Amino acid sequence: MGTNNFKEQIKPFFWVEHESTVSVCLNVGEYKTEIFQSREDEGFEGNGYDWESLARVFIEEQAPNFVESVDFDSEGSMFCAYSEDKEALKEFILQFKKVCENEVLIMDLFSRTELD
Repeated sequence: MGTNNFKEQIKPFFWVEHESTVSVCLNVGEYKTEIFQSREDEGFEGNGYDWESLARVFIEEQAPNFVESVDFDSEGSMFCAYSEDKEALKEFILQFKKVCENEVLIMDLFSRTELD
Protein backbone atom coordinates (compact mmCIF):
# COMPACT_ATOMS: atom_id res chain seq x y z
CA MET A 1 0.00 0.00 0.00
CA GLY A 2 1.44 3.36 -1.01
CA THR A 3 2.02 5.90 1.74
CA ASN A 4 -0.15 8.54 0.08
CA ASN A 5 -2.99 6.11 -0.37
CA PHE A 6 -2.68 5.11 3.30
CA LYS A 7 -2.70 8.76 4.44
CA GLU A 8 -5.82 9.37 2.34
CA GLN A 9 -7.54 6.28 3.76
CA ILE A 10 -7.08 7.30 7.37
CA LYS A 11 -8.09 10.97 7.00
CA PRO A 12 -8.94 12.95 9.09
CA PHE A 13 -6.58 10.94 11.34
CA PHE A 14 -2.98 11.80 10.53
CA TRP A 15 0.26 9.87 10.74
CA VAL A 16 3.38 11.17 12.50
CA GLU A 17 6.76 9.43 12.48
CA HIS A 18 9.18 9.94 15.38
CA GLU A 19 12.63 8.48 15.95
CA SER A 20 11.60 5.27 17.69
CA THR A 21 7.80 5.40 17.54
CA VAL A 22 4.95 6.33 15.21
CA SER A 23 1.74 8.10 16.15
CA VAL A 24 -1.66 8.49 14.64
CA CYS A 25 -3.61 11.53 15.80
CA LEU A 26 -6.89 13.35 15.30
CA ASN A 27 -7.73 16.98 15.98
CA VAL A 28 -11.04 16.61 17.78
CA GLY A 29 -14.24 18.31 16.73
CA GLU A 30 -13.84 17.72 13.01
CA TYR A 31 -14.89 14.09 12.66
CA LYS A 32 -17.87 12.04 13.83
CA THR A 33 -18.92 14.57 16.45
CA GLU A 34 -22.44 13.14 16.33
CA ILE A 35 -21.19 9.99 18.07
CA PHE A 36 -20.32 11.93 21.21
CA GLN A 37 -23.28 14.31 20.95
CA SER A 38 -25.54 11.30 21.40
CA ARG A 39 -24.36 11.09 25.03
CA GLU A 40 -23.62 14.74 25.69
CA ASP A 41 -25.93 14.73 28.70
CA GLU A 42 -23.62 12.18 30.34
CA GLY A 43 -20.65 14.49 29.95
CA PHE A 44 -19.12 13.29 26.68
CA GLU A 45 -17.59 16.19 24.75
CA GLY A 46 -15.85 14.36 21.93
CA ASN A 47 -12.45 15.42 23.26
CA GLY A 48 -9.23 13.43 22.93
CA TYR A 49 -9.93 11.46 26.09
CA ASP A 50 -13.40 10.48 24.86
CA TRP A 51 -11.89 9.26 21.58
CA GLU A 52 -9.29 7.33 23.54
CA SER A 53 -11.98 5.66 25.67
CA LEU A 54 -13.82 4.68 22.49
CA ALA A 55 -10.61 3.33 20.91
CA ARG A 56 -9.93 1.26 24.05
CA VAL A 57 -13.38 -0.37 23.81
CA PHE A 58 -12.69 -1.06 20.13
CA ILE A 59 -9.39 -2.78 20.98
CA GLU A 60 -10.89 -4.71 23.87
CA GLU A 61 -13.85 -6.03 21.89
CA GLN A 62 -12.78 -6.06 18.24
CA ALA A 63 -9.00 -6.08 18.09
CA PRO A 64 -7.39 -7.54 21.22
CA ASN A 65 -4.24 -8.22 19.19
CA PHE A 66 -3.39 -4.51 19.61
CA VAL A 67 -3.49 -4.53 23.44
CA GLU A 68 0.27 -5.04 23.70
CA SER A 69 1.41 -2.91 20.77
CA VAL A 70 -0.75 0.25 20.80
CA ASP A 71 -0.61 2.89 23.54
CA PHE A 72 -2.32 6.25 23.92
CA ASP A 73 -1.20 9.76 24.73
CA SER A 74 -4.32 11.83 24.14
CA GLU A 75 -5.05 15.31 25.41
CA GLY A 76 -8.13 17.50 25.46
CA SER A 77 -7.83 18.77 21.90
CA MET A 78 -6.25 15.72 20.29
CA PHE A 79 -6.65 11.96 20.19
CA CYS A 80 -3.29 10.23 19.87
CA ALA A 81 -2.34 6.55 19.63
CA TYR A 82 1.28 5.48 19.28
CA SER A 83 3.43 2.41 18.95
CA GLU A 84 6.97 1.23 18.35
CA ASP A 85 5.45 -1.24 15.87
CA LYS A 86 4.69 0.74 12.74
CA GLU A 87 2.79 -2.07 11.00
CA ALA A 88 0.62 -2.73 14.06
CA LEU A 89 -0.34 0.93 14.31
CA LYS A 90 -1.16 1.06 10.59
CA GLU A 91 -3.42 -1.96 10.97
CA PHE A 92 -5.01 -0.49 14.10
CA ILE A 93 -5.93 2.84 12.51
CA LEU A 94 -7.22 1.25 9.30
CA GLN A 95 -9.49 -1.03 11.31
CA PHE A 96 -10.57 1.69 13.75
CA LYS A 97 -11.38 4.12 10.91
CA LYS A 98 -13.44 1.42 9.20
CA VAL A 99 -15.42 0.91 12.41
CA CYS A 100 -15.90 4.69 12.78
CA GLU A 101 -17.44 4.71 9.30
CA ASN A 102 -19.91 1.97 10.29
CA GLU A 103 -22.56 3.90 12.17
CA VAL A 104 -24.28 0.89 13.73
CA LEU A 105 -21.04 -0.67 14.93
CA ILE A 106 -19.48 2.54 16.26
CA MET A 107 -22.63 3.48 18.18
CA ASP A 108 -22.74 -0.04 19.62
CA LEU A 109 -19.12 0.26 20.83
CA PHE A 110 -19.80 3.76 22.11
CA SER A 111 -22.74 2.49 24.15
CA ARG A 112 -20.18 0.61 26.28
CA THR A 113 -17.66 3.44 26.42
CA GLU A 114 -17.21 5.01 29.83
CA LEU A 115 -16.18 8.55 30.63
CA ASP A 116 -12.51 8.67 31.53
